[in-house]
Formats: sequence, structure tokens, C-alpha cells
Amino acid sequence: MGGAANSDGPGRSEADLKAMFDYMGALNDDLAESGERVDGQGLADPRHARLVTAAADGSPVVSDGPYGESKEVLAGYWIVDVADFDRAAEIAARAYACPVPPGAPSYPVVVHPVDSRSGTEMC
Repeated sequence: MGGAANSDGPGRSEADLKAMFDYMGALNDDLAESGERVDGQGLADPRHARLVTAAADGSPVVSDGPYGESKEVLAGYWIVDVADFDRAAEIAARAYACPVPPGAPSYPVVVHPVDSRSGTEMC
């Protein structure tokens, strides 16, 4: 995520990173202008992610992860308020089209609906 080359693909130059940020900035602006953007954030480098569970006494147990053996990276997210899945898929396809350097992988964009049911309906 910092632009360095690795076994998964080439590095990203300053121009590559600028193209990515400009593209995503325009997408964010369009979603805000249409009133569909509820929230969206880029996430810190995966090496900063941690898994948290709880010990029997309820105290947190923190370990490295969760991406140690995974090639996928959760780089950020959007929460959008759209009429239907088709519109969410259109937005995801646009995010997927973000420019990457030649030879770099293009990972799929995951669309995961926010469950709007109350807690009692899920039990």
C-alpha cells in the first residue's frame, strides 16, 4: 500500500499514487454530490491491523493479523445509501476501474449490504 514493489506486483510511482488518489477523490466527490455517500475512509496499512478476542475474564487478547497469509487487502470502505443492489454494483465497478500500474493486480470490490433489521429480528 505504500507503493513498494513486492511479489504481487510492481511498485507504484508518485504518478501512479496521484492517479489513484485523484480517481478515488473524484468518485468520493460524485457520491457526495449525488447524496449517496454516507461514509468512506481509507484504512491504515494492513500491518497495523490486529485481531482482538477476549480472555475468560473479559480482558482483551490482541494478536497480529488478520492479513498475514492473505493476498487481499481491505484498503478502505464506502457506505452508500442507494436504491438497490444494481446501483451499488455500478459504484463498485467504478471503484474497480481505478488506475493501477501495468502488471499490478486488480482486486475485486466486495459489496456487502448493511443489515437494516433491528436486533430482535436477527435472533
